[in-house]
Amino acid sequence: MRNEAMDAFVERVRTDSDIVSVVSSYVTLKKKGNRYWGCCPFHHENTPSFSVVPEQGFFYCFGCHVGGNVFKFLSLMENIPYFEAIKMQAEKLNIPLPQRERSAAELVRDKKVEELRRVQEMAQTFFHNCLTKTRYGEAAKAYLAGRGIGEETIEAFGIGCAPPAWDKLSVAFQKRGVKPALLEESGLAAKRQKGEGHYDRFRDRVIIPIRDARGRVVAFGGRILGDGEPKYLNSPETLIFNKRRLLFGLDRAHRAIARAGFAIVVEGYMDAISVAAAGIENVVASLGTAFTVEQAKLLLRYASELRFCYDSDAAGQEATLRALSLARTAGASVKVLRLPDGKDPDEYIRKHGKDAFEKVIETALPFIEYRMVRVLETADRESLQGRLDALSALLPVLAEVRSPAELDGCILRTARELTLDEGLIRAELGRAAGASAPPAAARETTRRAFKKADDALRRAGRVVLRTAWRDVPVIEHIAALVPFESFPTREQAQALSWLHELHRSGETPTDARAQAELPEEVVAEISCALAEDTDTMDALEAYDDSLRRLRKGYLAQLFEEHTRRADAWEKENDARFLQELAEIQRIKNEMEGL
Repeated sequence: MRNEAMDAFVERVRTDSDIVSVVSSYVTLKKKGNRYWGCCPFHHENTPSFSVVPEQGFFYCFGCHVGGNVFKFLSLMENIPYFEAIKMQAEKLNIPLPQRERSAAELVRDKKVEELRRVQEMAQTFFHNCLTKTRYGEAAKAYLAGRGIGEETIEAFGIGCAPPAWDKLSVAFQKRGVKPALLEESGLAAKRQKGEGHYDRFRDRVIIPIRDARGRVVAFGGRILGDGEPKYLNSPETLIFNKRRLLFGLDRAHRAIARAGFAIVVEGYMDAISVAAAGIENVVASLGTAFTVEQAKLLLRYASELRFCYDSDAAGQEATLRALSLARTAGASVKVLRLPDGKDPDEYIRKHGKDAFEKVIETALPFIEYRMVRVLETADRESLQGRLDALSALLPVLAEVRSPAELDGCILRTARELTLDEGLIRAELGRAAGASAPPAAARETTRRAFKKADDALRRAGRVVLRTAWRDVPVIEHIAALVPFESFPTREQAQALSWLHELHRSGETPTDARAQAELPEEVVAEISCALAEDTDTMDALEAYDDSLRRLRKGYLAQLFEEHTRRADAWEKENDARFLQELAEIQRIKNEMEGL
């Protein structure tokens, strides 16, 4: 059910927000025609491809294909949820947030979240003060100094230490009114197994605050001082801490990631701190756990490329392979940093320095190259069976190579490395791919031809979508000629269906409503349609030409469908064969007339 007061609030904030002014506070814009252009803040570029269309209230980048309204822009720049961006902009404009009645369960949950946030912030201050203002911090300071972490980095990350006492924090916090149950829920303390009272979860450790995307402390990681197990100890998951959905350091790194065009992903927070302290800011850590889809999607908001730099031991390399596969599934371009002397990032950067690490970054291996190197490194090249086993492991890798030239190079390299006949490798690859699969060169030619035709239809779809956005009643004309499901992309079909529903209910589309009701990819397609208006052709002429092209594409689909039906009826000597022939002729006549 729609909330009219909230809708009115969002619409007022949207109306009062000047998207050009908001974007200009982050990006240098220059006006060209009826829009503004600048270098995209979400990926690295030298030639401006980021466009703002003030009349429509949308932005769109033709380089990384990110688009949306003023609130979407703020949410990406500030790394905050969409509605938080609305509230932030409302505060700047002094527009009060409407209050709604909340359920008892919501009130209880909100109170608990607030309490957890408060106690975690208290704990961060406690740990930081222990390190910087008490004698308890001496051993931790010495440890950090040994790892090249000085006062500036300690302050930047809010690093602290936990005293070597059993209940220093628990006693101090209970004196300040924090209930033992809250200490347990926050993961800061646990009940004693014998006797009364609680003991601190973190003792005699360097403490690293773990922050959410907005920079709020949600948990802690502790590295033990001296010997003992576990070496690293993290807070348990709570209402405000879900490690699958969080990356250490993202609150600090997201803008650097966008500027660089890629994120460096390391395993642990100490690695991330060391790399960042050296001046390489686009680094995050997956907290020593398996990399997740949620984490990949978080990073893809800022860059399309992820470069993994996990530990060089066997476990780290296995984790790298899993992370690469998962990140590619999420749509990321992936590379791997290979540290020459088998160190982890923290050790390597302390031993060799920033310049050496930057060279490693520059020479990161693409996915295919890394997988080939991994197989060839572990191959038994002394025996024929060992070489054949290595070839068997490489065939799935070779099958993923799309470029014919690159594939030839990979086959030649495999033949040389394994001392095998090139013809044998090609034959095995052909058998693995299946006899019906066309050669790589033919696949590439076919792909390019389809892509060219698809791009033309997609551009036509955007012209029609742009026209419908600006003049919603025209949607009935579009629907009469081309069913929405026949449009070139699912995003265009969904956007037009949404506009059709609005028109039939007598409502008008706005950027805020589109952002609230449609998936991100659909809003991006609308943004792109509005940003692509080059004013080089009369709007009505462009619409007619595009709709004619789409109608012809739709008729081609019908022609194929009716031809298949006619063939089926003819084989069964069914009289409906003649009806299909008549329909095929009608479609053909209309196509020739377009």
